[in-house]
Amino acid sequence: QVHLVESGGGLVQPGGSLRLSCAASGSIFGINTMGWYRQAPGKQREFIAEITGGGSTNYADSVKGRFTISRDIAKKTVYLQMNSLKPEDTAAYYCNIDLRTGSGWRGYWGQGTQVTVSS
Repeated sequence: QVHLVESGGGLVQPGGSLRLSCAASGSIFGINTMGWYRQAPGKQREFIAEITGGGSTNYADSVKGRFTISRDIAKKTVYLQMNSLKPEDTAAYYCNIDLRTGSGWRGYWGQGTQVTVSS
């Protein structure tokens, strides 16, 4: 069984920073693309950033230049460094990781961590 545990969310003032973490555990035989998504109240879940198996990164235009995705493969962990936060960044943030288990490859979601940007 695979578990993804997120941490690092919270309340921060505009212009502040937060670092999110998402650690995978369980019977994992391979890791590919690792990504972050967010969902604000009343809105659809949207793509934020990803880091591919080869290490390439992609970002949504709304966060480009402010957010940085990174990973530690040995720890099975993906990070999202968020700087210059804005009120519109307020949302529940979810990680998604492509993992190979005994059942093959599939994407797994974290439980979500709330980020609130407010003065």
